[in-house]
Parts: sequence; structure tokens; C-alpha cells
Amino acid sequence: MLKTPPLLLGAALLFWGWQADFLLIGAILAAVLEGSRLVRIWLDFSDEDFRRIYTLCTLLLLGAIIYAFTESGGPDGLTRLLESANASTLARASTAGARTASSILRWLPMILFLFVAAQAYSTRAEIPLWTISLLVRRRMTQARLRGESLPSRAINVAYPYFAVCVFSASVHPTEGNGYFWGFCVLLAWALWDHRPRRFALPLWATALAIVVALGYYGQLGLGRLQGYLQNLDTQWMLRFSGQHQFDLRQTRTMFGRVGRLKASRKIVIRVHPEKGASPPSYLREATYQLFKSPVWRTDSSRDAFVRVEEHPPINSGVWILNPTVTNAARVSITCYLDGIARDTGNRAALLPLPEGASRLENLPAFGLKRNNLGTVVAEGPGLVIFDAYYGSDPDPEIAFDPEQRLTRTNMFAPDEPLPPEAPLALIDAEPSENPDLFVVSEERPVLQRIVEELGLSSSDPEGAKRAIVRFFSDFAYSTVLQDTRPRAEGETPLSRFLLDTRTGHCEFFATATVLLLRQAGIPARYAVGYLVHERSGDGYVVRLRDAHAWCLVWDQATQTWQNFDTTPASWLAEEQKRGSPFLWLQDAWSWVRLQFAKFRWGQSNLRPYLLSTLVPALVLLIWQIAFRRRRTTRHQAPSRVPPDWPGLDSEFYLVEKALARRGVIRRQNEPLAAWLERALAEPALAEMRDRLRRLLRLHYRYRFDPLGLSADERRQLREEARRCAEQSVR
Repeated sequence: MLKTPPLLLGAALLFWGWQADFLLIGAILAAVLEGSRLVRIWLDFSDEDFRRIYTLCTLLLLGAIIYAFTESGGPDGLTRLLESANASTLARASTAGARTASSILRWLPMILFLFVAAQAYSTRAEIPLWTISLLVRRRMTQARLRGESLPSRAINVAYPYFAVCVFSASVHPTEGNGYFWGFCVLLAWALWDHRPRRFALPLWATALAIVVALGYYGQLGLGRLQGYLQNLDTQWMLRFSGQHQFDLRQTRTMFGRVGRLKASRKIVIRVHPEKGASPPSYLREATYQLFKSPVWRTDSSRDAFVRVEEHPPINSGVWILNPTVTNAARVSITCYLDGIARDTGNRAALLPLPEGASRLENLPAFGLKRNNLGTVVAEGPGLVIFDAYYGSDPDPEIAFDPEQRLTRTNMFAPDEPLPPEAPLALIDAEPSENPDLFVVSEERPVLQRIVEELGLSSSDPEGAKRAIVRFFSDFAYSTVLQDTRPRAEGETPLSRFLLDTRTGHCEFFATATVLLLRQAGIPARYAVGYLVHERSGDGYVVRLRDAHAWCLVWDQATQTWQNFDTTPASWLAEEQKRGSPFLWLQDAWSWVRLQFAKFRWGQSNLRPYLLSTLVPALVLLIWQIAFRRRRTTRHQAPSRVPPDWPGLDSEFYLVEKALARRGVIRRQNEPLAAWLERALAEPALAEMRDRLRRLLRLHYRYRFDPLGLSADERRQLREEARRCAEQSVR
């Protein structure tokens, strides 16, 4: 039976608190644990009580695992891995798992403390092994069914808990060598009392010094490796993979890509309009001005995002986008912030908003930014549910400005490929050109030819729009692009679409419409977002395949940007043709994922209900364990459950525990007789020598004599051991 020296566990808890940044908690736990050596009141826990306490610790561990898993992005990482297994999603899920394990290891001393404290304050020096081991419990049950009797093994959990504290402190150690030297001191302290007596003290100290020296240089290399691995957090992996980040300045089209596009049926947005009202047809995420195949981007002279201040009070969830609008329709939008902001590392995404969105309510964002094109980006939890108020009133901040001019900082370089992160520059446009009228030079010849054929003119915008609609009526929508012919000199993907294939997806139609209008002198912009059309229950669902691009054309009469969508209406039917008989199963999984995300990100009322259920259950369990047990004092002898093996309930162990509190600790494998003689060498115990020796003889008879003790002798052992234990701690 291994016993820890006095104050060792308290020092280990303080060391863990220092290293894990839980110093106050560590100090409190250390005081409670070491206080058991000073109090004169012990709790008479039965085997069943220890089993219940261990069950409670197990429940706390499970709760901690769930909490750490959700806080580490585990559900999101696992969902992404199941939806799309690749190196990036695997790295994300692995990182979430590693961070979960790291958190649990760091919290273990707190989770297991109640069990260790129960042993410290109990009348027992050891805990039956079957209370913590399902395997031992199963073997004992099987033996009883066979009519056999197995010895009841017990364990002192002090040293295992000491190891847990030291190991947990290593998860997130402080800078420098504090952990190493603290570990060495604690280890030497623990080994001192159990050092081999046959070796001289200098030899033992020399061996310990050699081990410390080897460990010091070894831990330097391990420390560097640990620091490197800890830097592989979720954000770093996402940045390394280049996914789930978004560039607020630009969007890359699928021009020139061959194969099938937009096949995902994953639900990404849920829309709930007011009762009896229709939903907005379009949810716009972003607007762009400048095009150079295959990229659309904003004009950097005006695209700077500015903070939108939250309407007071703090955490009101109200964000005003257009203060000039007071009357508007309302729609509830649920969407995921599944991107990562480059500057802060927070969850972030472009918000899908209806046209003319002026006010957002119940939006739990950390921050909101908006540019002069009406694009809104939010940073916040992974899931947001908010109300958007929208209308048709013009917003002066996003109006067409005929005086705006391009600057040299946003111009395309001649014949230069366009990297996604590099600023765009244009050389074929004069700085005097307006970005809402600009057409890149390589597209102008074909566009001018079509403008002349259709008779488009800036003096008749409505007539120009009707002519463009008629022109595209002969085109076909398709997400399967199979034209692999090499392009002729001067031919672009857009010109091939307009003059040759006359087949394409929404990005082709939207881009061609914007540039045709501009070539005719009519201001136009390129918008991306989603089309809302699929009803589900009392609301609507928006799938990833509903992603869409369309044109915004300036209406001089109303001073607003109007949606102008020339993509053939057959595109919806085309997308729905690729339905799956298992779509209902995927939708059910999306609903489960949504409910879990609501709970995880605090967007659900489920959490208060769970807390209101769990808290009373935990209180009742603690009451059954602690407060219904009888306390053992000097006036009350302990009530024992009949032992599984004779003598394990001997009250002489109380004497052993009491003398251990005086510093006379029984060594490993040391006989009780030898230990008692060593203890009786203290002058303070001179008056008790004969009584203690007589008690030891009674204990040996009770423990090993087949005839045992008589009723009077058993009562004498019980009462005299209690008196000696109480007298020895005075």
C-alpha cells in the first residue's frame, strides 16, 4: 500500500494550477485535500458510496468531453469530413480532436478531485478496486454466481492522482524551464520516502542527478517539438490549406472550367418570412464592379469596408445599415459563418441579405463591416439567426456616382495573369473612366458588335433590357461544360459563349449582361448570392446549388439598382433534375446539424432546459453520496458493510492513518509490526505503547486467525482503536 508523503499532493495541485493557469483553483483544491490531515471528522463511506462518487466523476468527464469537443470546432470539423473527405477536412477534424484531448487532460485534476477527496476524508486508507474497474466488478459478479469468493482488492488513489496532476501540468506549461524543475522537485520528493535503503544516500542522489541532467537536455528538444505542434491549430491549418477564407475584394468565376458545376444539395440558408408574406426572391452576398476574366472585383478606391456600429445598448443585436428607411418587410434568416477572417481569425462570412436591407436585429455578431457597394461581412459564432428588414427605398451610399473615376491603384496590368490575392490593375482604361461603365479591352470588340446588332442605347435603358432578354432567349443553360477546343487568337471564354456555344451557367449570363449594358453606356454591376424558391414547412431552404449570379442595372428614375436576371428560367428545373432519392435523408441530417449548431452557438433555448434538468439531478446524486452518510466522530463508531475478505474492516487501520498524519508513514511492503515499533520510538507515544501493541495482536488475530475474535474482543478492538486514533492526532 503506497502512501504519499504529507503535503505532496497539495504541492502537485499547486504545481498543476501554476502551469495550467488555474493557480487559484489549484490552491483551493490543495487546501481541501491537505486539510484532511488536520480535521478530526471522517466520513464512513461504503463501497457503494465510492462507486457513486466515481460515477459522478465519470459523468463530469463525459460532460467535459462534450463541451471541449464543441468548443474546439469538433462537430463542424467532423461534419465537413463526412461531407467531403479530403486532406483539408481531415486536418481540420484531427486538429479539433487533438485540441479536445488537450483540454480534457488539462482539466483532469478538477474532474477527478471529488473521488480523491472522498478517500482522504474517509475512514478507509484504500478504495475497493471493483468500484472503479468494470473488469474487476464483472469478475467478482461471475465468481459469486459460481458460488466462489474472491479477495477484495483495494487501491490507494493518491499516487495515481499525483501522476495525473503532473501529467496535466505538462499540457500547456509556462514559458521557460519552470515545468521541468518543478517536475524534478516533485518526483524527488515522491521518491525520497521510497528510496532503496540498501544503497547509500550519495549514490541515490548521484543517480537522480544523472537522470535530471539527461532529462533536461531531452526536454529541450521535446519542448521545441511541442511548441511546433501546438501551432498547428485550426486557424493555421485553414490558412495553410487556403480554404474557408474569402477575399472581400473579388470572386473568381468558373469561366474556362470543364465539367459539372454546382452539384451540391447541402442546405446553407434557411429563410422564414412573416406569416402570409412571400420571401425575397434574391439573397445578395456581394456586388462587384471590375471584370478581367475570370475574376470580378470591386473598385479599390471605394471598396474599403467600414465598421457598422451596433445600435445601443451593447449586445442589443441591432445593426442599422440604412438609417433613412423606416418602413420595411421582415424576414428571418439562418446561415453559417463558415469562413475565417484573415485579420482576427474569427468565424466570418458575407451575409446573404435581401435587396434593400436596412436593419438587422437579433444578430449576435462580434462585429459588422460594410462597403459602398452594399456588401456586408459579419464576424461572430459559427451560426447566426437574425431578422432582416428590407424595402425598396434607395440607399444613397450605394447609388451610382457618375463622377466616380478609376484610379491607378485598381488598374489591371497589361496581359498579366490575375492572382487572387494581388491588387488588380488596368492599363487599357483611362483613370477618367467610371468603374460602373468600364469594359476591359479584350471583350470590347465582340460586345460592341452585339450592341450594334441589338441597337442598344443609353437613352433607352428599358428598351435595351428588353432587347438583351430577347437575345438570350435562344441561349441554353447548362452546368456541364464540355467544350475543350483551343481558343482562337483574341477569343475569350465570354466571346465564345456569346458567338459560338451559346450555352453556359449563370456566371456567363450575368457577366455578359453587365458588360453589354456597360458597352451601351448603361451603368451595371455584377451581383452574387442565392435564389430563394424551395419551400420547406413554414419557411424556405436554400441549397448550395441555388448559388446564383445576376446583373444590377441602375434605374435613373428611382435612383436605385434593380435586379436584372437574364439566366434562362429553366436553370431551376435543370438543377432539380439532379435530385436524389436520398435527399430526404440528407435534409434530415442537415436539420440535426442545425439543431446541434444552435445548441453549440447559443442560438437555441435547449441549453436552459438541459441545465434545469441536470442541476437537480446532480444535486440529488451528491446528496445521496455525501449528506446521507453518517459522520464518524469520537462519540460514534463507524458502521461497516460486511467485508468481502476477513479483516479488511479492522479499525487498526484508523490508527495507522492517524499516525501517518503525525508523519510516521508506513513504507511499501513494511510489516505492521515493524512500522509500529518505528512509530513507538516517538516519546509522545510512550504512554500508548502497551495499548497499541495489544491492539496490533488483536488485529493480527482478527485478520489471520481462522477462529477470529470473540464478540467482546471485537468490541475491544473497535473501541480501543478509535480512542487511540483520536488520542494520537492531538
